[in-house]
Amino acid sequence: MKQKTVNYAERIIPVLAQVDCCVVGGGTAGAAAAITAGRQGLKTLLVERSITLGGMQTIGLVEPFMPTFVRGSATPFVKEIKRCLKKAGIQYADGMTGATWTNPETLAAIYDELTVKAGVQVLYQATLVDVIKKGKKITTILVQTIQGMVAIKATLFIDATGDALLARLAGVPTETGYEKTGNNQPMSFRFEMGGIDLPKLVKYIDSTQDTWCKTPLPHFEIAQARHRAIKYKLEEFFLQGVASGELQEEDAEYFQAFTILGKPGCMSMNCPELPVRFRATQALSYSQGVQYGRAMIRRISTYLVKHLPGFEQAYLSKEAGMLGARESFRIRGKYYLTEADYYARTTFADAVVKNAYYIDAHGEKVGEYLKKGQFYEIPFRALVCKEISNLAVAGRCISASFIMEASLRIQPICMSMGEAAGIAAAWAYRCRIALNMVQWNKIPAQQRSYVSKKTK
Repeated sequence: MKQKTVNYAERIIPVLAQVDCCVVGGGTAGAAAAITAGRQGLKTLLVERSITLGGMQTIGLVEPFMPTFVRGSATPFVKEIKRCLKKAGIQYADGMTGATWTNPETLAAIYDELTVKAGVQVLYQATLVDVIKKGKKITTILVQTIQGMVAIKATLFIDATGDALLARLAGVPTETGYEKTGNNQPMSFRFEMGGIDLPKLVKYIDSTQDTWCKTPLPHFEIAQARHRAIKYKLEEFFLQGVASGELQEEDAEYFQAFTILGKPGCMSMNCPELPVRFRATQALSYSQGVQYGRAMIRRISTYLVKHLPGFEQAYLSKEAGMLGARESFRIRGKYYLTEADYYARTTFADAVVKNAYYIDAHGEKVGEYLKKGQFYEIPFRALVCKEISNLAVAGRCISASFIMEASLRIQPICMSMGEAAGIAAAWAYRCRIALNMVQWNKIPAQQRSYVSKKTK
């Protein structure tokens, strides 16, 4: 008999749904996890705080996807998304960089279609409030919706919040920031501009003999990054704005813009990068960062229109619906990935994906590239913990050090981790075993999204 209510803080909370698997967070990892679990036959509910799936891919305007820099890393779900993009008319490959070019509206529509086909029910505009546990299991989550607070009961849970919120509410140990400084990576606040004369822009950039990007239209990128050994051509352009008082020093710290396929005359700005004092882990600081970042967007966009050839008729067309938090909270799981695993090119029998993306720790002078063909792997044990038996975590909040997270946080890797969490959840459900006791390498190879060559 299904339970109709739960007692929470002396309130009677109605049970909205009772499912096999509940995924909290419909972003890069969560959408993959829910769709995969649904396809595996699990009655799946996906809880998303906005009205759009995809997270940083869509709401955060982070496109294109960064490459993993190693062949064979793309798991079936990542490949499927690329096929869907191609079917939608998006020429996602530029033939040079390995990045996957897209646009947020196309991806949002793709995710809606895939969830419907997988039988996944999506609960939009729903915010996780609390959890109810029994022993080492989460039995119920409390979610605030437009109809009020509701309860969701599930056998298995996947935390894809990006901030390990579900895990933290359940009492899973977490950490945050760089172990040496305590700082999080700085957040970004992306925006889009339309009305750009792209051929004119390309001609100007070529005239400067810029070396940042060599891809031709429709794939085109411009960028500069200060305080690096290489002085990029656009750095002088931005410093002129600082000197004139049109820009502030932090506005010129980092600038990057990509064309958006399917949106002629538009570019997505991978900036501004907020000062590190604004914290992704503190509510008031995050909110102050939004206001500060919006002022930075206005200064940068105005300056581009006034001074950058090709931007004369350009306009600010869209702001991201969320800040780009590169790192916030990370769980302490059954395996703790560190930079030592990166440097040692560690592989695991229970690996769910391989990666060679460099250590990209914004705000910290730490970085390294692997040689071509070299890679490391992420074990399933980094996605689960000892404290909660029916929980998996996917995305940038898995069990890893600050420096290691700076490599694994990219979208294709997060998607693959979500896919693996969905497969593991279905295996645990069918085999009637705890999710945190799943041995990934014991799942038949044909059912796994990734199979490591390491056997032990």
